[in-house]
Amino acid sequence: MKNKWLLLSLTILGVTAASCSKDFLQRNPQTEISPDAFFNTPTDLNTYVNGFYDNQLSSPFDDANSDNISSYTGSEMDKLVHNGITPSTIGGWEDWDQLRRVNFMLDNVYKTQGDAAEIAHYVGVARYFRAKFYFAKIAAYSDVPYYGHALSDVDSSMYKARDPRAVVADSVLDDLQYAVDHLKEKDGNGTRVNKYAALVLMSRFCLFEGTFRKYHDELNLQSSANKFLEKAAWAAQQVMDSKKFSVYTGGNGAASYRALFVSTALDNNPEIIQWRDYQAALGIGNNSHTVLGWVWSLSQSLVNTYLMKDGTPFTAIAGYDKIGFLGSFSNRDPRLAETVAYPGFSTTMDNILYVAKPNLGGYDQLKFYPRDPALRKGWNLNYTALPIYRFGEVLLNYAEAKAELGTITQADIDATINKLRSRVQMPDMNMAAANTNIDPVLATAYANVSGASKGVILEVRRERRVELACEGLRANDVNRWKAGNLLKEAPKGMYVPAVGAIDMTGDNVPDIAILPTLADSSSIDNIPWSIKKNMGRYYLNENFYLENGNSGHIMFAADRNGRTFIEPKFYYRPIPLDQTVLNGRLKQIFGW
Repeated sequence: MKNKWLLLSLTILGVTAASCSKDFLQRNPQTEISPDAFFNTPTDLNTYVNGFYDNQLSSPFDDANSDNISSYTGSEMDKLVHNGITPSTIGGWEDWDQLRRVNFMLDNVYKTQGDAAEIAHYVGVARYFRAKFYFAKIAAYSDVPYYGHALSDVDSSMYKARDPRAVVADSVLDDLQYAVDHLKEKDGNGTRVNKYAALVLMSRFCLFEGTFRKYHDELNLQSSANKFLEKAAWAAQQVMDSKKFSVYTGGNGAASYRALFVSTALDNNPEIIQWRDYQAALGIGNNSHTVLGWVWSLSQSLVNTYLMKDGTPFTAIAGYDKIGFLGSFSNRDPRLAETVAYPGFSTTMDNILYVAKPNLGGYDQLKFYPRDPALRKGWNLNYTALPIYRFGEVLLNYAEAKAELGTITQADIDATINKLRSRVQMPDMNMAAANTNIDPVLATAYANVSGASKGVILEVRRERRVELACEGLRANDVNRWKAGNLLKEAPKGMYVPAVGAIDMTGDNVPDIAILPTLADSSSIDNIPWSIKKNMGRYYLNENFYLENGNSGHIMFAADRNGRTFIEPKFYYRPIPLDQTVLNGRLKQIFGW
């Protein structure tokens, strides 16, 4: 089927590279077959939309470009906060061929003959993918040109200016509503777009847009924020009321949570609304093994967010900011040890224990890492199923929308947040207590939150960060909350009490040594050679250092001269310079 689509797409869509010129919004008619030879039956539509899945469906397994990452040199966010992004240096904007694929079908579906409901379903799939495309464009650029049909080389609107964000967002919502109204409730084994996938995307988009408008006064759209927040709650409520999905509790506590991210299939998991299937038999694998100690680790900030096992904040402990690696995992929310490689973890499922690298920060990502070595075969050769949408996010979207609207109740919290906490045997959240005993660390992190529901909003944000860590949502969350202060702050890795030997596995035997220089190993002179010979050695001033010189949290060389976050400019991305030269009506916004 994949090869069949490839041949068809080359025939219908042409092979020219995408750009903002006529290449990406139209194709030379000589490279296309006549629509009269296709789009005649629902089978044709089904064949055509297969290409949307191959090219536009993603299943993220990291939180790059957010404050959940400690060190990721070369990421877009790393470049942004170090003033390395300009219209001349940024990429992007080259994926408009995806939009044309959708619009080409929608322009020609009028001639399709067959079952009306079947045709409407495939139109719903196309409009779902158009909404998804423009959601990403709004998140990156705010105002963008909106194209509702495939352009020809004589179309005067090809070189149009940006359309207002409000217009584009309403079009996204219209597409999603059509998809919700016309998509099948189930199509195959859960890997295809269906009604509930569209509802989740609607709740995600509307929560994004509603909170973005609420907190970003530079848009002057605050008066319309509630329209989107109400729609976010409505969409989530439809999924909840369907009773077709539930929080997965098939394992023992944290094992149920783990199963969402490392299973070989997810079609029978009641929490999964849509997923991607990776199998050797299908010739499709993923790279989820790269999350563990490859080019990034997770941040101390993320680790600090997890509650203690008794439901109290870790940051309420006296001296919490001087608790080392082993102590960070003691008596914590079980989801922490399912997200960060914990002391005693083994990649080989035996007594050979994993040792994290301090030069990346020490808190290596474990979530999504295939636990069974038989499922890790190499680059693009991991065979674990990956979730696209799950019910856990739906519950969090509902709770946050209701909290932002100021209409959340304890019953809402019990039906959402407390369902997720119950899975891992964490204490329930109490609405009155959250609003009375506001966590000062959260209040400082999100200083623009106010009102009677302030404490609840902060705790919902905590729960969202913890439950959805590394699922690709954090960067948009920070942006929509206008929390750029979190990105301006230099990220930290684990706390190191002093240079010298460190036990990273919890067996009372040092595994690594952090040393001042190659010439200075005096801090480990008293360690027996039988132990010292097996220790990994890491030297300061290469790409990391300790905040207090010979002690403190791991910090990174790229941040020695600080980080910059310009408000509101850095919540948006510039259009590449070559595109604004090509189309003089495209203007940069917010200081770009």
